[in-house]
Amino acid sequence: MSPETPATAPVKSGLVAYLSLDGALKAAAFYERAFGAEIAAAMPPDDQGRTMHVHLYLNGASLMLADFFPEYGHALQQPQAFTLTLIVADIDAWWRRAIEGGATPVKEPEEMFWGDRYAQLRDPFGVLWALNQPKG
Repeated sequence: MSPETPATAPVKSGLVAYLSLDGALKAAAFYERAFGAEIAAAMPPDDQGRTMHVHLYLNGASLMLADFFPEYGHALQQPQAFTLTLIVADIDAWWRRAIEGGATPVKEPEEMFWGDRYAQLRDPFGVLWALNQPKG
């Protein structure tokens, strides 16, 4: 995050995931490296290095991040019960960049029964991601 990063930016898409992570600014840097995300806006970190808001542009959509703030009733929890899916044109390129960026393979890219190529990986913050390359 640069000193010129604004605190707000226009939202892209009609549904926005907002992830609470242990290290939102570190996660933003990972998503830049692994998925080609761009930091659109961010609040500066507090004296403990936590930030209450990071807005990313990723694959044509917005993704929001924040750190946990237990003192405000928002305790640390590991991500669970969801998968973030990226619809991509070149799954192999996205897969390589994510793995080289530090993601852990869960399911290698392969043709699925519905005809698309599909893969899963987990980021260093515990979030499960899927890549889906539509057929044709």
